[in-house]
Amino acid sequence: MQTIAKGRAFVFGKNIDTDQIYPGIFVEITDPEDVAKHAMAGADKDFVNKFKKGDIIVAGTNFGCGSSREHAAITLKGVGVGAIIAESFGRIFFRNAINLGVPVITCKNISSLVKEGDTVSVNIATGVIKNETTGATAKAVPMSDYVMNILQSGGIKAMIKEQLAQGK
Repeated sequence: MQTIAKGRAFVFGKNIDTDQIYPGIFVEITDPEDVAKHAMAGADKDFVNKFKKGDIIVAGTNFGCGSSREHAAITLKGVGVGAIIAESFGRIFFRNAINLGVPVITCKNISSLVKEGDTVSVNIATGVIKNETTGATAKAVPMSDYVMNILQSGGIKAMIKEQLAQGK
């Protein structure tokens, strides 16, 4: 995993719930490639046609609130999100994303610093965010060493397999 994500910003508001990230009508789909085709469909039906691998989602407070289904994090991993930066996250979504290897960064007031289409870079390890379009910068909550290990391994299952293979 690269520690710096850089991409075009897709900006969403407050309280984007898991049904907006991955609508429940698609819950029976299990193949990650097929799941990815429906990313953010409840908030923006054309999202997957505009989004390019590595782009960044920016949101207000409580991103990922709602159900505990992993599908919401799986669909964003499947579409290739570089990072998700929000003012706050739904607790279960946040942990599901980390466990799947999706960088989720908490940054107060990020909504006021980034507009739709801006180019944004984020150092996932240090939490330094830069709006490359405007030059604005922000400092997010940095990741712990443990969370960075999960992300760099590609998710918690991969990290545990790696540790078991090393006899840890």
